[in-house]
Amino acid sequence: MNQRDNSARWLLVALVCVLALVAASCDGRDDGGDNGDDGDGEIATDVGVTEEPCADAVNEDNGCIYLGTLSDLTIGPFAALAVPITDAQAAFWNKVNEEGGIGGAYDVDATTFVEDNEYNPEVHVQKYQEIEPEILALAQTLGTPPTLAALDFYIDDEIVGAPASWWSGWELEDNILESGTNYCLESMNAIDYAIGEFGVETVQAVGYPGDYGGDAAAGAEIAAEVNDLEFLGAVETAPNAVAGSQEAAIGAVLRAEPDLVIITTGPAEMAEIVGGTAAQGFEGRYIGTSPTWNKGVLESPAAPAIEALYLQSGPWAPFDTDTPGHEAMRAAVGDVDPNDGYTSGWAWSYPLKAVLEAAYENGDLTRAGVVQAAGELESVDYEGMLPEEAGHFAGEPNDTVFRGAVISRPDAAAPSGVTVVEDFFTGPTAEGYEFTEPCAAAG
Repeated sequence: MNQRDNSARWLLVALVCVLALVAASCDGRDDGGDNGDDGDGEIATDVGVTEEPCADAVNEDNGCIYLGTLSDLTIGPFAALAVPITDAQAAFWNKVNEEGGIGGAYDVDATTFVEDNEYNPEVHVQKYQEIEPEILALAQTLGTPPTLAALDFYIDDEIVGAPASWWSGWELEDNILESGTNYCLESMNAIDYAIGEFGVETVQAVGYPGDYGGDAAAGAEIAAEVNDLEFLGAVETAPNAVAGSQEAAIGAVLRAEPDLVIITTGPAEMAEIVGGTAAQGFEGRYIGTSPTWNKGVLESPAAPAIEALYLQSGPWAPFDTDTPGHEAMRAAVGDVDPNDGYTSGWAWSYPLKAVLEAAYENGDLTRAGVVQAAGELESVDYEGMLPEEAGHFAGEPNDTVFRGAVISRPDAAAPSGVTVVEDFFTGPTAEGYEFTEPCAAAG
């Protein structure tokens, strides 16, 4: 080859390299990030991350990470919880920004892309598709049925989300960063507690259909079988917006006369069922899974019955608890009417913060990089709201699932209406359960 041919050859190589670089920078889904590699200190980014600061930046020199929220903000059965959940998460990420942001390089915007899913799966999917092109991850995806409706989209789009629900199936999903024990194990712990406290012999489950009420009912049935109790069946009900009233559920409880009812509904429906059965002479006990509670029920006509018959199980302690995480939450949300929606919204945010920090340290804040970081996470600092091992996402579900729960009693004098009577414990049923698939499917 002569010198002229050699020069032409190197010119061609150079042209190919330039074209490759141009192609790499012209990704149609790029939001202005560096798309670098971690070899020279640059951070790879794609969707939902910009070099430009957030609109209301705390740190003007930082770039911006955009998170989405899909919540029940108006007409759904959990709006009284979902609004403070969402407000607490906004406060959480603002605190992260005040402390310098992610890696001292990116603020987090968790307020621009907030949508109301109305606790409706179809609306949830529609709203997700509207905000998906703009976000890196989901700060909140509320409700088991709505989130399940969108889960395949999350997987295809490489979106990681923090669920505002505790379905046991989240333990098996790489794109979901759950916190706290699931409805299934929560119900097992509730029954173990009731056996010791009340000597129950018969158990019934009442709840919404599908993977919310179904998961708790499956756990109740498993616990009844393990402990030689009589399981009197699962009664399906629906939000009053659908069912009109809880008369059918009230009748089912009165006919069965269980010693214990595991109830998994919304707060208004729980109050109607507990109050309605008590008014007709029912003296059995109720234990409600976490979303069933809102302190507003203590201002309803059912309050005396709730105070006499009802206990609340949950994944963590309530609003006024003395941990660094609870204290930080109370300081950040400010002068609000105490509500454990704030507690949950704050606690749910820790794993996503840990994942974003890990992805930044890996030099990869792309969606794929965030999914990878989530799958490698072995612990989360919840600042005492949960043990660090509750944030273990890197192993087999049976080894990583968090099994502890808290039992509280109604207390009108307490800030969020409940006082803990049994702090984190794992009963023998939950401890010995072999967790390999969602309980609702297994049950």
